Amino acid sequence: MDNRAEVRDFLTTRRAKITPAQAGLPAAGQRRVPGLRRSEVASLAGMSVEYYAKLERGSLAGVSSGVLDALARALRLDDAERAHLLRLAQEANGSGSLARPRRRAKPWTLRPSLRWSLDAITSPAILCNNRIDLLATNHLGRAMHSDLYRGSTQPNFPRFTFLDSAAHDFYPDWDLAADMCVANLRTAAGKDPHDKGLQDLVGELSTRSDEFRLRWGAHNVRTHGTGVKHFRHRVVGDLTLAYESLDLRNDPDLTLTIYSAEPSSPTATALALLASWAASPQEAESR
Repeated sequence: MDNRAEVRDFLTTRRAKITPAQAGLPAAGQRRVPGLRRSEVASLAGMSVEYYAKLERGSLAGVSSGVLDALARALRLDDAERAHLLRLAQEANGSGSLARPRRRAKPWTLRPSLRWSLDAITSPAILCNNRIDLLATNHLGRAMHSDLYRGSTQPNFPRFTFLDSAAHDFYPDWDLAADMCVANLRTAAGKDPHDKGLQDLVGELSTRSDEFRLRWGAHNVRTHGTGVKHFRHRVVGDLTLAYESLDLRNDPDLTLTIYSAEPSSPTATALALLASWAASPQEAESR
């Protein structure tokens, strides 16, 4: 991916998201574009308009950490956006490769110890890579995501979200799920812009889904760490699940996500029903 274009589009979209009122500036004068003017960002960051315009054209090579911090403050970047800006600057400097995940010499396989660890978790657990391929699950995790396995030997969350109509039932708030999915992919692209598999996935989805292409152009990023998600399973109904996402030390490009329900909640009861359904002969035959 073109780093200069990535920098330009990221800074432009961040500037467009901030209103003068949010930045503490008067809203005088007619504005041709939403958000702040370049001159206003430059003033907030303590730099000349010419220098900021150079940065926004994609020239981050050699930019100091102090300038990046000032730019992050002026654009009111959150932690995920700040980290993304830093990675873009590292890539521009040619040092981004030092922080990229190790490329695998051969296809990834699930080692027995990781399989045992997954199976030892009693709540739904899934393992994904940066492209959000669903690489492995425990028994309850597979039952929870059974729709992703229909007709697919290698489930992928972005493809499911944007190309499978079942996703609109599985995610009660489909728009939020779609936003989060694309923001996670955009973050992954910042970490490893030379991942051909990711580039191919983005190209495929951009061609096949207007909804994806619109969101990809927004350049939003996020940190996928902890929170609460809502699902609607076709067998047990609505699920409200807390999640914790953990990076694997031996596989830094893989993420283990563990879901849990509040004790004695309707979701806890639904998970118990899901476990019974997953153990039923009918479901076992369908997998």
